[in-house]
Amino acid sequence: MASKIEKKDGIVETIKTIVYALLIAGIFRSLFFQPFWIPSGSMKDTLLVGDFLFVNKMVYGYSKYSCPFNICPISGRIFAKDPSRGDVVVFRHPISGQDYIKRLIGLPGDTIQVKDGIIFLNGNEQKQVDNGYFEEIYEGQGSMGGYPACSNNTAQTGAVCKKEKLLESLEGSPEHHVLNIRDGLPGDNTRAFNVPVGHFFFMGDNRDNSVDSRFMQQRGGVGFVPFQNLLGRADRILFSSAGKKMLYFWTWRKERFFKAVY
Repeated sequence: MASKIEKKDGIVETIKTIVYALLIAGIFRSLFFQPFWIPSGSMKDTLLVGDFLFVNKMVYGYSKYSCPFNICPISGRIFAKDPSRGDVVVFRHPISGQDYIKRLIGLPGDTIQVKDGIIFLNGNEQKQVDNGYFEEIYEGQGSMGGYPACSNNTAQTGAVCKKEKLLESLEGSPEHHVLNIRDGLPGDNTRAFNVPVGHFFFMGDNRDNSVDSRFMQQRGGVGFVPFQNLLGRADRILFSSAGKKMLYFWTWRKERFFKAVY
């Protein structure tokens, strides 16, 4: 039979193992990857409510946007790249500190304007092509139970909710889908935004259901986002659930497991 001292030593070792594991997990999370649940529909249909992903925090590191005179301290992230137009990025809101996820549209020095829902980048119209409709069920989504906005104006639970889907081509980035609920909303026509040095301009793919850089920070919008607020890039969906809780296995979207984010 083990002595009391041996038992005590065993308990101490177990506690130490747990502490070390938590410390390693915390370091891994803070330096390399950060888990992120999609809480809202602002990035449909690229990301759906209930998608779970890890944000790559190593991808950007130090860059020409954050280092004066391009002189950066040596770190483990010396092979990091600069943010690219079209990246899906998690960032911290400059005022509230809340985490957001949007698509990077404007780089430092760019001029961005939206006219009739179409992006003009440095005066050049960015191509949009009709690509049918995005359809989903009109019902409460995710843990918050919010209902989606629909272009067909349905208000009947269980009905098909439709949004116009377009294939957008941004200069220098892969094609991606954007959604349009209706024309003539405030975000469809904006002034020209000149993106300052060291800052970025973001928009959600679900254009009529996204609070983003088109809207001023003083009015609850995102405005321009400084480089130091970028947390990382979303590269791949690991898991997806359409239910209120992750354990509701019958609501899992298996077709979205390990799906790449573009």
